[in-house]
Amino acid sequence: MAPHHGNENEHGSERPEPVIRDNRKVDPVTGEARHPEGAGAPEAAPHDDGHEEMRPVDEAHDSGDALAQAEQILNEAEAGEQEGHAAVVEELRNDLLRLQAEYVNYRRRVDRDRAVAGEAATMGVLSSLLPVLDDIDAARAHGDLEGGPFASIAGKLESIVASQGLERIDQAGVEFDPNIHEALIQQPGEGIEVDTVQQVLRTGYRTSARVLRAAQVIVATPQG
Repeated sequence: MAPHHGNENEHGSERPEPVIRDNRKVDPVTGEARHPEGAGAPEAAPHDDGHEEMRPVDEAHDSGDALAQAEQILNEAEAGEQEGHAAVVEELRNDLLRLQAEYVNYRRRVDRDRAVAGEAATMGVLSSLLPVLDDIDAARAHGDLEGGPFASIAGKLESIVASQGLERIDQAGVEFDPNIHEALIQQPGEGIEVDTVQQVLRTGYRTSARVLRAAQVIVATPQG
């Protein structure tokens, strides 16, 4: 008995065709990852003509505000930097003026101390020569300097100390001054109205700065 093929053909056309689904996660052709259906795919935004048209305008407005704010911040930063530089310059200027004033005061103090030290040294040397000058006066009073070689040496020494500002206090007949005279003897004098130096017993010496030694004198006082 031969098989009946006619029914098979009739029924075969009614069979559903098999569905083949490719579930591979990597595309064999492109090598890119595949997303499952409905997962990770961007959803279509609802079509709203009003919102779609306003969005570029809003973004441009926001960008303009951001640029304006950035420019304002930059200007403020530059202004602050300039003010900071000005403050630093002013501070350095004040420091320089203060240092200059301190230097000027230092120079004045050094010059004054140097002058005082030099004057003290000169006074020390002159004071040490006073006994020698006293011996010269004594020798001159006794006539030992007349025509001798020692007279030339004495004259040179007196010239040197005079060039250093040393002055003699040896005048008689002047008013008694306790600042430069030392009264060893007081005695009444005729026609004397004020205390007057009658005789110098020992010559005194002074400079423009101070008295090195007061002159020892006899003072004539007014009669009572």
